[in-house]
Amino acid sequence: MIYVAVAVLAVLAIVAVLAAVRRRQSDAAIGMLSRETRSRDRSSVVLRAEAPPTGREVEKAAAAARAGGAPAPTDSGGPPAPYVPPDPETIGVSRRQFFNRTIVMLMSLSLSGFGVACIAFLWPQGASGFGSKIKVGLVSDLLAEIRDNSGFLYKPEGRMWLTEYPNGAVEKAIATYSAPELAGMTAGHDLGLDGGIVALYQKCPHLGCRVPECVTSQWFECPCHGSKYNQVGEKRGGPAPRGMDRFAVEIGADGSLTVDTGTIIQGPPIGTNTTGQEAEGPACIGQATGH
Repeated sequence: MIYVAVAVLAVLAIVAVLAAVRRRQSDAAIGMLSRETRSRDRSSVVLRAEAPPTGREVEKAAAAARAGGAPAPTDSGGPPAPYVPPDPETIGVSRRQFFNRTIVMLMSLSLSGFGVACIAFLWPQGASGFGSKIKVGLVSDLLAEIRDNSGFLYKPEGRMWLTEYPNGAVEKAIATYSAPELAGMTAGHDLGLDGGIVALYQKCPHLGCRVPECVTSQWFECPCHGSKYNQVGEKRGGPAPRGMDRFAVEIGADGSLTVDTGTIIQGPPIGTNTTGQEAEGPACIGQATGH
């Protein structure tokens, strides 16, 4: 009960303080004229002509009337002063109007900027790059590039590795992989070339490290925890839970390879080895000891 009473008293005290402040602001805002305005009113001929006599002037006039002098002046009024429209430059904009207009303008600009940003974010982008379909080139040209680069071709714009898939392993691939992956693997048979192509995502499925190639072993070897994959991304060792993920691909009528980097397909399960490729030389990374 004591805490409730203290809380009630505190609320009442705050309300009383706010009411007093508001009353003081209201009193200060009524009937206050600036020094410049009062000076201008005193120098105005029209205002002096309309001003009633002061108390001292009335007393002097009454005393003179009792003494037989001139009668006391009376406020008989006069002709109405002609209307003079106020000068807009003299009136100007009040401080309150200035702040109100400024706040409204800033809010409008903020909302407009936010709306434009939302539209730009939701608007479909036509630019190529990771997350979109990338036309890499002709399969025949890409196979030549892969062989010129010791069996591994990296495309940074798609964060992908391109490697050759042997024609002799196509039958096993058909039983293991999905259609979007097989389009590149079977490109050698379909186009009458020496081999097909696999588009592998550069990230290790273990903890996401970028997996480099090892030219001596002709495998991919992760430098973070030692996971190893053969040339087509099938797991051969280490703590990775599966083979390297890969992208869906399309083969055009002209023999061009298009990689959909927005469609990432999980790598094959542990134990998959459709090509039968073993390490062809010393490993670049030591064997993983844990994880």
